[in-house]
Amino acid sequence: MNRFYWLVAIRAGRICEYCRAPEHFSNFAYEVEHIVPPLFGGQNEMENLALACRSCNVYKSKFLTGIDEDGLETDRLFNPRVDNWHDHFNLNSETQEIEALSEIGNGTVARLRMNSKMQIEARLNWHLSEDIFD
Repeated sequence: MNRFYWLVAIRAGRICEYCRAPEHFSNFAYEVEHIVPPLFGGQNEMENLALACRSCNVYKSKFLTGIDEDGLETDRLFNPRVDNWHDHFNLNSETQEIEALSEIGNGTVARLRMNSKMQIEARLNWHLSEDIFD
């Protein structure tokens, strides 16, 4: 486990800082993710670390930019250290899709595949027990 796990997890409220998935629904601790990957000079410091579910972490990978519907690079990805989630995303309570409210949100939703079938099915189950998007 990453040595910063507990500090990052507590700061994040133990939810994925990208898709807002609650960690307690997972059978693994979430991952401490580098917002700016070390490959691009990102440091192992609290301001560059975020808690990410496996799905968001895998799809974010080393990327710094989002993608559009054609797979072309767009603006930077959502940064949980400087951006407010509600400025860039909204949860559609009927479809359980995360809707983008900005270019940053749009590129992040696409790059991290936040509305995959499995993500939407999981959100349906989470909302049976709690409202994590408030």
